Amino acid sequence: MSPLFPVLIETIQRESVISFPFLGGLRLDPPASFTLFGREIYLYGVVIALAFFLAIVYCAHRAPEFGIAPDSFYDMMIWLIPGAILGARLYYVLFQADYYLAHPGEILAIWEGGLAIYGGIIAGILICALFCRVKKIRFPAMLDLMSFGVLIGQCIGRWGNFFNREAFGAETEIFCRMGLTAPDGSTIFVHPTFLYESVWNLVGLTALILLSRRRRRRYDGQYFLMYLFWYGLGRAWIEGLRTDSLYLWNTEIRVSQALSIALALTGGVLLFLNRKNRRLLRGGDPQPETDTNTETESQA
Repeated sequence: MSPLFPVLIETIQRESVISFPFLGGLRLDPPASFTLFGREIYLYGVVIALAFFLAIVYCAHRAPEFGIAPDSFYDMMIWLIPGAILGARLYYVLFQADYYLAHPGEILAIWEGGLAIYGGIIAGILICALFCRVKKIRFPAMLDLMSFGVLIGQCIGRWGNFFNREAFGAETEIFCRMGLTAPDGSTIFVHPTFLYESVWNLVGLTALILLSRRRRRRYDGQYFLMYLFWYGLGRAWIEGLRTDSLYLWNTEIRVSQALSIALALTGGVLLFLNRKNRRLLRGGDPQPETDTNTETESQA
């Protein structure tokens, strides 16, 4: 590691110029925020909001194909969005416990940064399970539908890290490296891990869309297992390149990397075990909705 690295880490946030040698030396210096009506608006938040919006609209459009009324999906989002944000924050705080025990007043200061996607996913799944139980909607079918939304959100949301100059990896000379130039002219080249993950999720999303268009879903939960395998596999190796990982308290174990490996193995094993299940369970094919104001078409 270059001796410049620890120095630049302190000045990288919102101050460095970004460059990509493999794009002809393209240099970018986007602002991290802008002022609107006297208030500072962070582009990270704008990107995350856009990701949520597009994910929700797309999933609501596809919901009838999974036997779910769009209104039911929108209703769930009212609970899921704030719950996922709180879950993402709680996950981050738990693995930075020493700091937040010393600074309890900052635990809820999400505007200062500190959200972990896995915390949001875990909270989202729990809320989804409870909602589906109450509304008598097939939980695995809802998970299949949400897999599209999560991939959309992750693919777009990672570009919030671009504006914040964060979630990058260790120094490298790889062809697709990203340059970070501090105000004093010092430059380091790092893995643009936010870009790796965005592209990885885009490939996964494209594959799921193509499979769904060909009616390849044999059972409820199949797409969700595919998501677990694909995202877990990619996040496992990408996390190993990052410099800002959360660690399992006083160990050298990267929390997200360990969880990613576990999810990839779980998804892969269950997909393998179910490979001969050729029964089109209810929800495998599009089902017409008889009344968008009721949820009878979603009952088990």
